[in-house]
Amino acid sequence: MHKLRVFISVLLLPIGTFAKTVNVYFGTGSKEAKGIYHATFNTETGKMSAATVAAAINRPGFLALNSDQTRLYAVASVDRKPVVAAFAIDDNGTLTPLNTTPIGDGGGAHISVHPSDLFVMTAQYGGGSAAVFPIAPDGSISPRSQLLEHTGGSAVVKGRQDSPHPHWTGYSPDGKYAFVPDLGLDKIMIYAVNAKTAMLTAHGHAQSIPGGGPRHMRFSIDGNHIYLLNELTLSVTTFAYDVKNGTAKQLTTTPALTDEEKAINDFNSASEILVHPNGRFVYSANRGHDSVTAYHANPKTGKLTVQHVDSIRGSWPRNINLDPTAHWLLAAGARSNTLSIFAIDQKSGKLTFQPESAYTIPGVICILFG
Repeated sequence: MHKLRVFISVLLLPIGTFAKTVNVYFGTGSKEAKGIYHATFNTETGKMSAATVAAAINRPGFLALNSDQTRLYAVASVDRKPVVAAFAIDDNGTLTPLNTTPIGDGGGAHISVHPSDLFVMTAQYGGGSAAVFPIAPDGSISPRSQLLEHTGGSAVVKGRQDSPHPHWTGYSPDGKYAFVPDLGLDKIMIYAVNAKTAMLTAHGHAQSIPGGGPRHMRFSIDGNHIYLLNELTLSVTTFAYDVKNGTAKQLTTTPALTDEEKAINDFNSASEILVHPNGRFVYSANRGHDSVTAYHANPKTGKLTVQHVDSIRGSWPRNINLDPTAHWLLAAGARSNTLSIFAIDQKSGKLTFQPESAYTIPGVICILFG
């Protein structure tokens, strides 16, 4: 009986009582970078070990994990040809190469693994397409099963929207639909998913704001809203998502920065968006202004309200991510080769920069927690 009481007491201790070390991987995109980097992160203290090269491969920009975190996938380059690369993750977090397969239509800007673990999708910004690659039983990547070529262009912003530019791939919470925000079209392209055959069928699109330049998106925690990050206008457009029909209706748009904040720099662009697991906080990164915007989200309406903007103390935050406990936000300074860490107030969502977080990672553009 005494042992049982002790066991129950342990279960009732608050989250974060025990320190936990998790793996974190970094995609890179500079000539100086050596490939995919790996470090360990302490979710109690917010401290990270020095990052070391886990896999030597050229420009492994964006990374993705399968559901049990035994395989890691990257869009990269081999012999100057764009590829999808597959790696096995060993018990100590090291990466063992499995194989690479050609993308066949320009460099990959983003990669995602379907919840079924049966295929990955990539987005080709320059090629104007998305591609589908089946995953073999051993976790290696099979040859491309489908190329989805986008056409047209909104032409609102000359030079940026004269042709299609897919920038992200992802899925509805139930896995029935795939989503590809297209910067050139001012649309989110929506596809119906057949996971077993690794084939997608055009289902429709969600129209975003003119000249917004859709980049990345996230679903709300309850799956009822989509938060779309507009790269060109540095704003977030909220959509109501119809789970049954796989359609999205535009609702509101919230600027990430004021006109005065934008005017500080000659060029600004939005890069990444995140939703906190409690559903009440949303974060987006601002390149040029070199900051992170924190929003409060209304769970019922999906409307966002800016709470504050904080500098990353680095340059060009290409990517941000939350650790598995969502107590820490990490920001990748691609041009400063730095990684900044912020503590997250769990009641307000406020970010507090950790001055001791002076980590150096060359050309870091993607942060992925294991």
